[in-house]
Amino acid sequence: MQVYLDHAATAPLRPEAREAWLDVSGEVGNASSIHGYGQAARRLLEEARERLAVTLDCDPIEVVFTSGGTEAVNLAVKGLWWSRAEGTDAVVLPDGEHHATLDAAEWLQHSEGAVVRTVPVTAHGAIDPALFAARLPGAALATALVANNEVGTVNDAIALSAAAQTSDVALHLDAVAAFGHLPVSFRLWRADASAHSGLTALSVSAHKVGGPVGVGALVVSRHARLAPLLHGGGQQRGLRAGTQDVAGATAFAVAAELAEAERAAEARRLAVLRDELVRGILSSVPSSHLLGDPSERLPGNAHLLFRGASGETLLFLLDQAGIAVSTGSACQAGVPEPSHVVLAMGRTDAEARQVLRFSLGRTSTPEDVAAVVAVLPALVERARAASGSRSGTGS
Repeated sequence: MQVYLDHAATAPLRPEAREAWLDVSGEVGNASSIHGYGQAARRLLEEARERLAVTLDCDPIEVVFTSGGTEAVNLAVKGLWWSRAEGTDAVVLPDGEHHATLDAAEWLQHSEGAVVRTVPVTAHGAIDPALFAARLPGAALATALVANNEVGTVNDAIALSAAAQTSDVALHLDAVAAFGHLPVSFRLWRADASAHSGLTALSVSAHKVGGPVGVGALVVSRHARLAPLLHGGGQQRGLRAGTQDVAGATAFAVAAELAEAERAAEARRLAVLRDELVRGILSSVPSSHLLGDPSERLPGNAHLLFRGASGETLLFLLDQAGIAVSTGSACQAGVPEPSHVVLAMGRTDAEARQVLRFSLGRTSTPEDVAAVVAVLPALVERARAASGSRSGTGS
């Protein structure tokens, strides 16, 4: 039996998105060309932009297609920095952010002279809006996750945006993990749609919702000051130069529409399966603990600590049993280092190496949950034995 519980890393491609990609990729024409072929491609591209904008509750002109979530995040963080007001140099950065954000901010710090103001997260991995607000005055920009991609904790996007608006600071929200699982509304989350500060940019990715890999988008307020990463064509309001991927944009729009249409019902279904999985694991595996917020979390996320058992070893053993999970962010997979999110939550280095993320999605079933619960206890004991900690209380 093959069980895929790593939907947070990438979701299976939806058949409808695949068909849309194939259909449009058979058309010829550069969307920037002025002849008939080019204008036909342009119509398809702008239709995809309009359809995606509906799912994100923003204006079509605010959607900037990118090559994925990582580019979208980099465009937001670096672009806002390069467009900052004179005399500002600080980036407000919560500790548990995705590495795309952390690494972009670190690059700005070392290469551009940015000052990083860190914001501690709670023991559940949440961003405290009051602590976030306290770091904002005089900053060039701020960034925050809508939902933590590792432990699944959901943050208060409205409160974070309002705090940024109050301090007149541009804000980027990373919604890559949240989109398709939570209500996402660029319009609602902006405190003042006509302002240059507050929620200014929001990043999403296609393959997290069943679209193709290599496609993403950054929603950029029409009033934002944002410098581009790429130059050479002036496409997309001059914010992202280059020939645009019409087929990828169309497939992303199709996947996003389907994800949004089924989101509420699917969230309820996945929450039930997730809770069954967590109960089964906690009752059958001694000294296991659920990390992240127990209630304010993504519906398909179960992030657990297995004391005395290496997460890397457990991942390997589960893979051998036909079950795919993750030790954390897929972008860090294969790198034997502790989870920076778990460390930021106040856990030890040893504990940050003893975690697994189970992420359920639209193909997940009760049989998948039962399969994990059936094999996991024995595999945890094997992992503990391999690390010399049979009792389950060692490090």
